Amino acid sequence: MFAISLGDGGELRPLEPWRAEEFLAHMDRARDLVDEHIRLARLVTDIGSARSLLTSYAEKQAADSARIYGIWLDGTLVGGVLFPKFDAAHGTCEVGCWLEPAGTGRGLVTRAARVLIDWAVGERGIHRVEWLVSSANTPSVRVAQRLGMTRDGVLRENYPYRGVRQDTEIWSVLAPEWREQPRPAR
Repeated sequence: MFAISLGDGGELRPLEPWRAEEFLAHMDRARDLVDEHIRLARLVTDIGSARSLLTSYAEKQAADSARIYGIWLDGTLVGGVLFPKFDAAHGTCEVGCWLEPAGTGRGLVTRAARVLIDWAVGERGIHRVEWLVSSANTPSVRVAQRLGMTRDGVLRENYPYRGVRQDTEIWSVLAPEWREQPRPAR
């Protein structure tokens, strides 16, 4: 197994099915914050659903169509980043994230997403990386901005969630733009 340091006690590691109990405990801590904007908290409610979600990502990773990673802070799982969609043949992918309150305000998601984008662009030849986010999810919008992404547009009221139709912002960065960005010191 590998772990990539994110600095300040943070690590990025694969989030695999054998970590289902740890993932469920984390999701129980994160539920209120995560459920505010994405369905992940509603999908992971018991050990079976936690294992099922992680197994589905393991299968998608084997098919080269998605991947999921956890963010640990001082040894405790506090969030994650993922490729909900990964299409190497067409050179596109989407990056997403979630975080529990104990991990907020430290830049962990930004640094973890940067690792994923570096890998996608540098190793896999991805040309376009997207970040889809509810317009109401200000912290996630700020991550897209810190990553140097461009706001391509808004899909107005395209996504019903918790009884309310949400606007989805589409942010992206193209490989040449990503390569030209200055790299923060680690």
